[in-house]
Amino acid sequence: MKLFDDLLYRGLIKDFSNEAKIKEMLETPQVIYCGFDPSASSMHMGNFVMILTLVRLQKAGHKIIAVVGGATGMIGDPSGKSAERNLLDIESLNYNTAQIAAQLGKYLDLSDPKRGEILNNYDWLSKINILEFLRDYGKYFTVNYMLAKDTVARRLEDGISYAEFSYMLLQSADFLHLHEKHNTTMQIGGSDQWGNLISGLDLIRKVKGNDVNVQVMTAHLLTNSEGVKFGKSVEGALFLDPKKFSPYKLYQYFYNVSDEDAYKFLKVFTFLPKEEIEALNIEHLSAPHKRLAQSRLAEEVLIIVHGQEALNHAIKMSEALFSGDVKDLTREDINDLFGNIITPLEKDTKLEDALISLKAAASKREAREFINGNSVSVNGQKVNNPNLVLTKYYLLHNEFIIVKRGKKQYFVGKIA
Repeated sequence: MKLFDDLLYRGLIKDFSNEAKIKEMLETPQVIYCGFDPSASSMHMGNFVMILTLVRLQKAGHKIIAVVGGATGMIGDPSGKSAERNLLDIESLNYNTAQIAAQLGKYLDLSDPKRGEILNNYDWLSKINILEFLRDYGKYFTVNYMLAKDTVARRLEDGISYAEFSYMLLQSADFLHLHEKHNTTMQIGGSDQWGNLISGLDLIRKVKGNDVNVQVMTAHLLTNSEGVKFGKSVEGALFLDPKKFSPYKLYQYFYNVSDEDAYKFLKVFTFLPKEEIEALNIEHLSAPHKRLAQSRLAEEVLIIVHGQEALNHAIKMSEALFSGDVKDLTREDINDLFGNIITPLEKDTKLEDALISLKAAASKREAREFINGNSVSVNGQKVNNPNLVLTKYYLLHNEFIIVKRGKKQYFVGKIA
């Protein structure tokens, strides 16, 4: 399958400046760039769509350039925003820029600058003074042209600052600079960047002439079957930084997606060929309860994002939770698995009282029924003595008590 057709199959192309030209260009080596916003210290799975698109382009023989917006991040992209951004201080922005560059370096092949580079647009935009900016870039954009862009038009009623209004000029200047200094011929981005991409294309053609060979294309903004977008502003954002969103949680997220999303995400987030994805989907639909598509998706994503060791550990944690054999979980595992349900517990508490404190039972009578009915385990071991005192002998890592009631319900106490 040709590269353009493969990207189309995977849902990675939404808009393009010229389909025929882009198809032709993708068949010969090009220099293609994509920008990344350092407004946070970690990217998320929404950004990962564009990262993997760059990887696909690089594997196909194109040179890719990832641009971290050290300069544009000081202004803030109004795309997709309903209100003015809170500007970061320079120290935070520089930290975020370094973190984003490091994450990009984990996934892109930078062993040869002829195949891939990471650049910071602060290195060239910061050298332009205000008069040069207005003369060399501002003169090519009419106010009417800028007001017609969706990113600006949607903000006119509530207001948009001149800083954010000018953002498209800065991103356009990036494309022109990269075209002149790095022979860049194509820019890609999320579909919310369409206006900015077209502005850059227009600037190059106004400066270099209409026959210059440059194009742009966007990818669909990724949403799940409920229409929820992957992004850092969304609650529970799927950050790539394992400290912000653990490999186990990432594994569980993809293992628990719907059948529809599993099929879509296999195309977007894995390098499995079309034939294998289609065969897997057919097999999955013949026995959906086995969750074959979700299992393969979760495994592929974990390996790409965090590596085989992280996948092995996530599977081990999942198995421990399913079996109830939790005694070998690390302190970090326990916090990761149960962080939102850990309850303070008095030391040397009787088991029946502990069940009430942990809200595993509503009364002593109910607690005794659960315990005598052999449906309660402590740290993976069945217990049937309601008067059992949970001394330090029962603590995991000298602080945790993990109570399981029935087959699936967990309750965790932490001794202060």
